Amino acid sequence: MKNFFLNGFVGKYLNDHAGLLSEPVMITWMVGAFLVVSVIAYLLGSLNFAIIISGKQYRQDIRQYGSKNAGMTNMMRTYGKKAAGLTLLGDALKAAVSCLIGYAVAGQYGAYIAGLFCILGHVFPIYYHFKGGKGVVTAAVTILMCNPIVFLILFTIFVIIVLATKYISLGSVMCMLLYPIVLDRIERSHLLNETPPEASPYVLFAFLMMLLIVFKHWENIKRLMQGKENKFSFKKSVKTPSEDAQNAEEESSEPVSTGSAPSKKSKK
Repeated sequence: MKNFFLNGFVGKYLNDHAGLLSEPVMITWMVGAFLVVSVIAYLLGSLNFAIIISGKQYRQDIRQYGSKNAGMTNMMRTYGKKAAGLTLLGDALKAAVSCLIGYAVAGQYGAYIAGLFCILGHVFPIYYHFKGGKGVVTAAVTILMCNPIVFLILFTIFVIIVLATKYISLGSVMCMLLYPIVLDRIERSHLLNETPPEASPYVLFAFLMMLLIVFKHWENIKRLMQGKENKFSFKKSVKTPSEDAQNAEEESSEPVSTGSAPSKKSKK
């Protein structure tokens, strides 16, 4: 089982036939496997559940409301807990499925490639004019699928930061900045390997994920520096146009009051 997660079907096949296949053929097989994994993961990642749920359930586009980000946090602020929970579940599942496909086809390298391209699809979805979310949930699940120990460390840091500051964006950015460092330290330790490598071969993927997430949070970073970033709340804080129209209709149907009681004529 360990060899399967390290190598996948293609890696196992190449190892079993190492003496029969030439080096160019083996390289072609691996490149082809990585390309297949990349395309499948990108297409899965492009299934943005914030856009899907807001469109199907509310007949609206989440990208027009609140922060205009197609992600769980904006769904929470705009539509509430249920919509946010469904978005979280969908985005988590697509990342998990992508990584499992990566493992099955090309082992550990395949899982990291699949996770990276799933995040890329979430951020730049081909189905929605390349305008998607910020990739935090897909990145978190990718980290969990590829290295659970690293995930637990980063998740603990994330929870501490969010509880202390109420800023989801700050917790997300800080954890992604730490991700390559924590991954490298864990990979070099004896927790995962009896003979740790001099450098983790997966840090490059972690670094690319970090750049992508930080890039998508650049406006949040600027607002944090200016003290204008919104704090996270479990309550809705954004009104959609349909809610505004409903409120206006209710207000127009209420009796108009002059604000003062009618005056009584004095008796002479």
